[in-house]
Amino acid sequence: MTQHEKRTPRTDERPAPPPVTDKGTAEHDRPEGPISAAIIAAGIGAAALGLFTTLAEASTGMADWLQWNERVGPLSGKTVMAVIVWLVSWVVLHLALRNKPRETGRALTVALVLIGLGVLGTYPTFFQLFAPE
Repeated sequence: MTQHEKRTPRTDERPAPPPVTDKGTAEHDRPEGPISAAIIAAGIGAAALGLFTTLAEASTGMADWLQWNERVGPLSGKTVMAVIVWLVSWVVLHLALRNKPRETGRALTVALVLIGLGVLGTYPTFFQLFAPE
């Protein structure tokens, strides 16, 4: 091949992706642990909100403790505590799973179950079952 016959690559062409094997891509394979940690932490935060909502309905002491703002009522404490639980669980799970080759599909299943429990905990028909008579 002469120098004139060599093909000059265009600047808008993308390089070919690395070959895919049964264990992922051959190059630049990254562990899915941090992704799984974020997904599961979101589920934990949602479940925490449901738990705090149900606990505030079940106990006047808990409702009073969660009332951090008079105009908002116990909702202020419920949401702040749920965010704190979410952030702490995200940090802990990230540190625990950061180098693990976890499947994000499994993490998504766990998160969906936790989110379902969180929604159940915030559903009035459910949390009113625990209200003192």
